[in-house]
Amino acid sequence: MKKHISSKAPDLARRRFIVGSAAAGGGLALGFHLPFAISPAAAQSVAAGSSEVNAWVVIKPDDTCVIRIARSEMGQGTLTGLAQLVAEELECDWSKVTTETITPGQNLARKRVWGDVSTGGSRGIRSSQDYVRRGGAIARMMLLQAAADEWNVPVVEVTVSNSVITHAASARTTTYGKVAAAAARLPAPDAKTIKLKDPKTWKIAGKPMRRLDTAAKLNGSKVYAIDLKLPGMLHAAIKACPVFGGKLSSFDQAKVARMPGVRHVVRVNDAAVAVVADTWWRAKSALEVLPIVWDEGPNASSTSAKIAAHLQEGLTAKEAYAFRNEGDALTAIAGAAKKVEAVYSTPFLAHATMEPMNCTVKITADKAEAWVPTQNAEGSLAALSETSGLPLAQCEVYRHDLGGGFGRRGSKQDFVTVAAAIAKQIPGVPIKLVWSREEDMQHDFYRPISQCKLSAGLDESGNLVGLHMRMSGQSINAFVNPASMVSGKDDRQLQGYSAAPGDAQLGYSIPNLLIEYAMRNTHVPVGAWRGVNTNQNGLYMECFMEEVARASGKDSLEFRRALMGKYPKHLAVLNAAAEKGNWGKPLPPGVHRGIAQFMGYGSYSAAVAEVSVSNKGDVKVHRMVLACNSGHVVNPDQIAAQVEGSVVMGLSATLYGECTVDKGRIVENNFHNYPLLKLADMPKVETVIVPTYDFWGGIGEPTICVVAPSVLNAIHAAIGRPVRSLPLKNVKLV
Repeated sequence: MKKHISSKAPDLARRRFIVGSAAAGGGLALGFHLPFAISPAAAQSVAAGSSEVNAWVVIKPDDTCVIRIARSEMGQGTLTGLAQLVAEELECDWSKVTTETITPGQNLARKRVWGDVSTGGSRGIRSSQDYVRRGGAIARMMLLQAAADEWNVPVVEVTVSNSVITHAASARTTTYGKVAAAAARLPAPDAKTIKLKDPKTWKIAGKPMRRLDTAAKLNGSKVYAIDLKLPGMLHAAIKACPVFGGKLSSFDQAKVARMPGVRHVVRVNDAAVAVVADTWWRAKSALEVLPIVWDEGPNASSTSAKIAAHLQEGLTAKEAYAFRNEGDALTAIAGAAKKVEAVYSTPFLAHATMEPMNCTVKITADKAEAWVPTQNAEGSLAALSETSGLPLAQCEVYRHDLGGGFGRRGSKQDFVTVAAAIAKQIPGVPIKLVWSREEDMQHDFYRPISQCKLSAGLDESGNLVGLHMRMSGQSINAFVNPASMVSGKDDRQLQGYSAAPGDAQLGYSIPNLLIEYAMRNTHVPVGAWRGVNTNQNGLYMECFMEEVARASGKDSLEFRRALMGKYPKHLAVLNAAAEKGNWGKPLPPGVHRGIAQFMGYGSYSAAVAEVSVSNKGDVKVHRMVLACNSGHVVNPDQIAAQVEGSVVMGLSATLYGECTVDKGRIVENNFHNYPLLKLADMPKVETVIVPTYDFWGGIGEPTICVVAPSVLNAIHAAIGRPVRSLPLKNVKLV
């Protein structure tokens, strides 16, 4: 089927808490119905007269259904999608649905009844869909039972539609609002016994419902964390050592102490200093003239050229981790009738979120609170507890919607740690820390840099007989936990090349295949960047596959199709993109097409790009068609929006994105030297949804991995040669 859319424990140690949080992400062990264990904070959120039916559903007397959301909303639509899933099983009136966000403190106090509250890896819906749907179904059953009890009839005789409960035999009706209080007192059925609806029968989920968070964004009532105002609040600006690994030696506080509004100048950990003032601009202005002496350390001599040489050495090193070794690729290539070789490279990338890193913290002798846009609220809570020195039960995090996340606000909680470190020195006062754009850009956790050497062999008929890939680059896992990566083995960096079905399977059958990884780390901190490693890996595989297809003399689409017989879902999205993208049909003069397919985050993606290159070497992307199979579809409009967003981010990286290193520090510090795609350069984007309704895949990250390779393959067609490095601003095309 194809669908087209145009555009408490106080003694709980922090490390135990984090490990437990991760382990509990797969489900809820303690059930949904705990109204009498509700924390004081959660109790306050249940308005007078409202009834908490279970952890997910609160019903007001006017039939308003408040659906609790445990995941972070950062523009991707998870809030609306999760509400749709709960509402679908609840059988409530969608026009009366509102949402509220639970806090990690509430989750901990209620023995993690809401499960995993982190949001990343395109898991917001796919890893919680089962238990949130069961939460909605349980609430519906309890509400129906309450009505049946009131009427003294068997529950099997009552039905519900749009929050109206009906007993047809007696022609009686009631509403959720009228029976909610009684329902809340009933025992909950066992979640495991619930039979969920067949997605093909959905009436709310699966439909293009309007997003629940749009109005507040349009009318200006939405309060992001960067907008937060609290009584008595002071503002902080921070500056960290420009060289990663360096330290703060000294600063001359007296030089700025008498500047307007300045209240405090404080050391933050070992490598940063902050100014606290009555306004953020005054804090930043004072910080800019504060005399600071840094101990930049041995990394101050690092440059992009040295890093590139370090990676290049890994391409030919004797030792490397063999991720896949099937057949004898080296022998097959050596004896092939035709050989193709190439080396590709991709740079560090910054997240460049619209809302820079920020966090407001207030710490007293017995309470620590943080207001923060975070992808990992439990991680934020753990960071707040560790830095403040207070037990988890005396800490709370109030999560705001994010002005962009892309992985930056996930595993690393540095913005919480430093804000808490400042606030701890000024007890009883809310301290709002906002990073300047420069600080945000130059102290990121960047997408890893890498290089990839590829070679392939073709027989006399142009058939692929062997493929060898050697990736050399930085490891995210090694940065997060160096001790765990001493062997150099890191499957995560080879995301998208797996033989096993599931999250990121390679969709080609190659008789002789060797995929290797040479870990080559640098002093630059790295982390998850939207799409993480599927972006680089999709580019390497699909651009090289284009080179091999052209060397074989075969059409790019047909060459790929011949390798994909065992991978029908990969092939289906490729065919869908090719069909909608008019592959093989005439184009206007000077316009060329490129195609690519790849898999990541449990979803299958493909793209066709239409591109022209002027006689001055300027690239214009005219149109992009992207096909995606995420199995089930919760909201098709949100899928289209995520696809369009992935094109914006993918093209920004393809055309302009890079973070370079000089004297140990990141050079790019704002949008003048780290530009993003402009509105005038945005192509027409068409989304083809190819649902198979048999699995749950992600949406936020999958399709970004086919943006760059489809565009580069179109450029290859336009100029007659491949482009093997990014960004394009550094490449002479004519």
